[in-house]
Amino acid sequence: IEIDLKEVFGQIWSYAFIIVLSAMIGAMLMYCISSSIMDKKFQSSTSIYVLNQQDSQTVTYTDLQTGTQLTKDYAQLIKSRTVTTKVIAELDLQNKYDDMENITPDALAEMISVATLTDTRIIKITVTDTDPYRAQDIANAVRVAASSHISRVMDIEAVNVVDYANLPEAPVSPNSMKNAVIGGLLGGI
Repeated sequence: IEIDLKEVFGQIWSYAFIIVLSAMIGAMLMYCISSSIMDKKFQSSTSIYVLNQQDSQTVTYTDLQTGTQLTKDYAQLIKSRTVTTKVIAELDLQNKYDDMENITPDALAEMISVATLTDTRIIKITVTDTDPYRAQDIANAVRVAASSHISRVMDIEAVNVVDYANLPEAPVSPNSMKNAVIGGLLGGI
């Protein structure tokens, strides 16, 4: 069987109006769904710095190496049930917000992401939520609760604040333009 590409493109060209119309409808439909129906998600971030000093007077190379190795431990402590339960109680999330009445420590932990900035011991805590003010409040509360929990568990005197949580100005998702392009491609296909 031989396939003539000119004939194939000729067939496609004869339906060009329908293809373009379908792509435009798909793009507009996905844009409308993204901008009006999908929940907007906001992210607020805060950062902490943890230095595990063996001698309170000086910082040694061993202190720096130990701190670097412990950042994954700190990330686990930040998302622990102790911290999330304390944040839920402190902010009264279950009673204050209708959409959070069934929030559990595990569900709150899923809203939190913890990352270690490359080649540093700075830990970035990011909270994703549908309300920008609540995302900021939760991020700050997580930082405070996690700082005391890390100090207690790891026997560290202080956890230093690098950045307080920001108030998100724009949603991080859904990306309406990206979804419109995907809708246009699917409509064209």
